Amino acid sequence: MLEVAALGSGSSGNSLLVRSATTTLLVDCGFTLRETRARMTSLGVSLDAIDGILISHEHGDHVKGAGPISRKHALTVWLTHGTYHRARDKRFPDVKVFSAHQPFTIGDVNVDPFPTPHDAAESCQFVFECGGVRFANVTDLGACTPHVCEKLVGIHGLVIECNYDLDMLRNGPYPPMLQARIRSDWGHLGNEQAGQLLARLDHEGLEHILLGHLSEQNNSDAVARATMCHYLKAGHDRVKVLAQHACSPWFSVGAGRVNTTQQKQREPEPA
Repeated sequence: MLEVAALGSGSSGNSLLVRSATTTLLVDCGFTLRETRARMTSLGVSLDAIDGILISHEHGDHVKGAGPISRKHALTVWLTHGTYHRARDKRFPDVKVFSAHQPFTIGDVNVDPFPTPHDAAESCQFVFECGGVRFANVTDLGACTPHVCEKLVGIHGLVIECNYDLDMLRNGPYPPMLQARIRSDWGHLGNEQAGQLLARLDHEGLEHILLGHLSEQNNSDAVARATMCHYLKAGHDRVKVLAQHACSPWFSVGAGRVNTTQQKQREPEPA
């Protein structure tokens, strides 16, 4: 089983906690040390309990606090070569540079990174696996490439980007050049793109669908959720929207699989 909670998700900062029974990972550090500590405390987690920090790319809303947090708590930072090269603050006490095509392990969690099309040096995202349970983080990408889709087959939960509603973006305050950047294949996923991806990935074992990185100007919780539900045939209660300015609750991924396994182990052998 895996447990997941977001410290916040949006253009003002992104950070996600992923934990197993023995390992706790911090995925992206888009908040200051003080804010990260406060939000983690509200979730019952100390920064001293973190086993590693994973950075998806070098944009400030994902890496702002990585330097101060890693130095203060002597944490290892995992990131691609391109992200490390472009990071403004490289003063990490311990650095692990990984290939976005090569899985690795931290504690009892298997991390399977995959490259994402985004306007960053070497952007990637991750599938986390422990005990056969798989959870993915899929934000900050302008298109769902065949490779991205392949990596997500059979996942049991995910954070998926729903950055903008196309009509709200077109009629919103952003200038045409910024709108074009957001809509491009190297920008962000809109609601319709995310919904189409979900329709391809949905299966009976997909327990949690968490909508992340919503624009506060070009989207709304209600519009994003309604779009996702349009593409899902059933199980709309699985869809939750992650907030920018508050932590999410903890989501348990794979608990049903664990219970089923335990039940099978308890069942007597047929005579």
